[in-house]
Amino acid sequence: MEKTYIMVKPDGVQRGLVGEIIKRFEQKGYQLLAAKLAQPSRKVLEEHYKDLSARSFFPSLIEYMSSGPVMCLVFSGKGVVKTGRLLLGETNPLSSLPGTIRGDFCVEVGRNVCHGSDSVESAEREIKLWFPEGIIEYKRAVDQWIYE
Repeated sequence: MEKTYIMVKPDGVQRGLVGEIIKRFEQKGYQLLAAKLAQPSRKVLEEHYKDLSARSFFPSLIEYMSSGPVMCLVFSGKGVVKTGRLLLGETNPLSSLPGTIRGDFCVEVGRNVCHGSDSVESAEREIKLWFPEGIIEYKRAVDQWIYE
């Protein structure tokens, strides 16, 4: 099964949306493998967002992301990277459909509540970065009712 990294950003944590975000992934059928509340260091954030380091908004992104705690999550399941991004909605919340997390809870790109890995390779890198201690994998009894 594929894994993805989902991070509830400081605005999502401050607004009390962590439970709702976990709920939506679990209701879809995805398995929660890891969760922790973290106060990210600039070093970790700069590594996480290194592909955006040349962009003009990079300094403000790092400042914002280090402004409060984030909720780090790992989910597993069939097609979880692609479908997880569909659950989150478009990066620009105003382009996100109602029913998506960003479509329901956000207005501004700079306060778009959550991050989701954009590929299986990114997910692997992000999971190692945010969970150096590793994650717990286990078999769920309910999987027989989700997967053929």
